Amino acid sequence: MHKILACGDVEGRLNALFNRVQAIQKKTGQFDLLLCVGEFFGTTPEAEAEWQLYKTGAKKAPIHTYILGAASQETVKNFPNADGCELAENITYLGRRGVFTGVSGLQIAYVSGHEARQEPAPAHCFTSKDLVALMTPLTSSSKFKGVDILLTSQWPRGVWHYANNPEVNTKLCGSNSIASLADKLKPRYHFAALEGAHYERLPYRNHVVLQENAQHVSRFIALAAVNNPAKKKYLYAFNIIPMKTMDPTELVKQPQDVTENPYRCPTKDKTDTQKTAFSATEEEPANQYFFDLSKKQGGGSRGHSRKRHSDGDRRGRDEQHHQGQPKQPRRHPQPSGPCWFCLASPQVEKHLVISIGTHCYLALAKGGLTPRHVLILPIGHYQSVVDLSSEVVEEMEKYKSALRKFYKSKGERCVLFERNYRSQHLQLQVVPVPLNRCATEDIKEAFMVQAQEQQMEMMEIPEHTDLKQIAPPGTPYFYVELDSGEKLFYRIQKHFPLQFGREVLASEAVLNIPTRADWKECKQSKEEEEESSKQLRDDFQPYDFTWDE
Repeated sequence: MHKILACGDVEGRLNALFNRVQAIQKKTGQFDLLLCVGEFFGTTPEAEAEWQLYKTGAKKAPIHTYILGAASQETVKNFPNADGCELAENITYLGRRGVFTGVSGLQIAYVSGHEARQEPAPAHCFTSKDLVALMTPLTSSSKFKGVDILLTSQWPRGVWHYANNPEVNTKLCGSNSIASLADKLKPRYHFAALEGAHYERLPYRNHVVLQENAQHVSRFIALAAVNNPAKKKYLYAFNIIPMKTMDPTELVKQPQDVTENPYRCPTKDKTDTQKTAFSATEEEPANQYFFDLSKKQGGGSRGHSRKRHSDGDRRGRDEQHHQGQPKQPRRHPQPSGPCWFCLASPQVEKHLVISIGTHCYLALAKGGLTPRHVLILPIGHYQSVVDLSSEVVEEMEKYKSALRKFYKSKGERCVLFERNYRSQHLQLQVVPVPLNRCATEDIKEAFMVQAQEQQMEMMEIPEHTDLKQIAPPGTPYFYVELDSGEKLFYRIQKHFPLQFGREVLASEAVLNIPTRADWKECKQSKEEEEESSKQLRDDFQPYDFTWDE
């Protein structure tokens, strides 16, 4: 198993990058490799001065770092040899194009620079001959299944087909040649940069269902520039076992959110996408069940209608349309049977609702640990955080941020946990803990120790690692997020105590209310619940971003 970090355009900010890497390694242990895509060198005097420190050996990279070649004419001077070489201790230029194979058989294919628009190609560009020379030795073998990792600076054109849309101009972004290369090399991970954007595409298939044998899926990840002012993600941490040493059945496992191959999209106009099969289902229009919280709930006049259309202006992950066709309102996923937590469901206890956004809502926890214990829930039917589409995640983060500020005003810190086990609709539990009760470190220790007492090993997730990297959709897990940003994770094996999160927080080490560990023991009458909800709704209102919309 290899622990690897991938990075977007460094643009000469070496100290910032390596300080960040050192901080991550201090927390989570040593990584094996750092792979940098996009423009590694900068053109400013500061960037030049920083590079000299590493080049002369005054400073040393804290990890084996492999970089791609120049992506512009200005940085060509930093690469003395087109075939790759060590530029400084621990910093290696891979070369113009080729395959790097590690001792354990990990295979990394790479192409530096931009696609050439003219012949002869400038030094910072690649040609179709380069790509043929890279592909032929690999794909001509009958045993070729794909490569573990593909590194390119440019994006593959059309990678967004059948998937979530990136924040880039899709009419201008990407190279058709890189798309063709990715289609043929079938990388398990493909990294690119240069667009100043962070984009993690849903995994896609490399085979045609029912026509070809199952093959592994590919994941495309674009990373932003180091230390970018918008704080977009520029580092991606992941574990990988080389394809050559993997059990074939493990290798071809398909995650739940896998899509069709974007490079085999039959649309003629490559700037647009086909409508997918998801749009055929009959569902209740999402704007029918938003009820006005100012009525019956005693919440005071809102001053604006709560009836909303659900994201009709944005292209959804599931529904995308031909140009010229009217855009339909985005549908929320529906359950196949009764669900207590889908907002459109007759079973949902609407008097507990505190706030409603476009994709998520906030509700008072039934039998809560404390009076301000709430749940963040998606309006549509999603089972866990790892199943969520990007816009739902975004709004969930807004609710988290609002709750943190709200609790802070009450002298409390925020603890979130989720149990994706014997549950059918995601419930993100948010529990406030008074600052004077205990420190964040005490809460973390309580989870770790009480997990160990039940023969469960909770692990800490590295800061820049997404939960989706650790728990593919369908994986049962328990997850905690502390107010420090630290995240704890346990992959549930066979059995798991359903009240574990509550038990830890109710224990002597944290809230010291052991009798409230079981929610059934804390039940209130409907009238009491209505009163508690009204109180919380009024208290939370100054922090509720949905009032501004």
